[in-house]
Amino acid sequence: MAAESTALIDLGVLFGAAGVAGLVAQRINQSVIPWYILIGILLGPHVLGELPGALGVEWTVRGVDLVASLSDGALADTDFVHVSAEVGIVLLLFFLGLEFNLDRLIQARDRIGKAGTVDFAINFGAGLGLGWLLFNGILPAFLTAGIVYISSSAIITKSIIDLGWIANDESEPLLGTLVYEDLVIAVYLAIASALVGGSGDVGEALGQIGIAVGFLLVLLLAVSFGTDWIQRSLETDSHEFFVLRALGITIFVSGVALALGVSEAVAAFFVGMAFSSTDHVHDLENLLEPLRDTFAAVFFVWIGIQTDPMLFADGFVLAAIAVGVVLTTPTKLLSGYLGGRLYELDVQRSVRVGLGMTTRGEFSLIIASLAISGAGTSLAAGTADAIYAFAIGYVLVMSVLGTTLMQHSDRIEAIVVPRLEDTVDRTPQPGDD
Repeated sequence: MAAESTALIDLGVLFGAAGVAGLVAQRINQSVIPWYILIGILLGPHVLGELPGALGVEWTVRGVDLVASLSDGALADTDFVHVSAEVGIVLLLFFLGLEFNLDRLIQARDRIGKAGTVDFAINFGAGLGLGWLLFNGILPAFLTAGIVYISSSAIITKSIIDLGWIANDESEPLLGTLVYEDLVIAVYLAIASALVGGSGDVGEALGQIGIAVGFLLVLLLAVSFGTDWIQRSLETDSHEFFVLRALGITIFVSGVALALGVSEAVAAFFVGMAFSSTDHVHDLENLLEPLRDTFAAVFFVWIGIQTDPMLFADGFVLAAIAVGVVLTTPTKLLSGYLGGRLYELDVQRSVRVGLGMTTRGEFSLIIASLAISGAGTSLAAGTADAIYAFAIGYVLVMSVLGTTLMQHSDRIEAIVVPRLEDTVDRTPQPGDD
């Protein structure tokens, strides 16, 4: 019973700390996401949990060591926190699907394909080069390429919603490219898992890819032909039953996807598209929005809890993070800008697409965990640890940098857009003499 009571206190601390982080961010007019991550770091096992040893002091009052007691209250990556973080990802991508129905996806397939391919070629290629430069191996380069290629669907979607970009023209290439990336990463993770597992079995990798593609095709068929069933499944006068049914369908399908090795985020996106064809979109947005934001906050705090600042004490890791940030921030800015132009947006909106695509997050952390699982088998232990530390630090920096760039896009555009427009105006067009 005592353990359960302590867990409830920990949960209260988590939500309370996230609430304080949100208040601070609101007061200084900053994005809340970096503050959620920071509060997770400070209250996690790697900072607050190490407090007695770091201070080397005791503060005893009436026989109680208050410093040790404070340390015992550090937030931990419990099953509840981990699952809640997963629910946060699922609901964020579910809402993205609500905004991106199947008809819209099919109409934009050529643009999505072109913009997504440009994004993949530039950023995955840069990641391969970076990985080879840092770790001097094919598998480390492959893992590094995935880490720096994939943008954070969860963080970007949250930022788009918070900034009000969801109704703007730039949301189309942003969401389209994220969809492309999430589909690519489903295949990538199947290949990476087989390679890191040490088997190197091409048949196993192909089997996992086949399962992933097959499941996505089933979801696509459900989106195409299941609208009537989904419409009826949500028919109720009770808000309580409505929310329970919507969550039940969305989280169950996402869980099945995850169990089959398919991204739960991709599955949630498809479920959202299926719901977007019903008459319940307005009710879904109104009733599920508080849950989305609550569990999204847990997801960002969870990233902080996972982050051990001591990982960055190594000079090589710090240098690797710095090189990664300096090299791959421009590549995302470039590919995003080109993606916007492929969507026939003007220079300003295209620049905003580039700024929006910069953030990395949840999938990069999954790839980092894969690297650790291969330590001592497919990867040298030192290399696996270095890749993991690089990924954690890289995600932390890029999540803060990306959300900051999006929030201050107006100032950046005021400087960059006139110069780009001058360049575009001076570029010879077909048929010019």
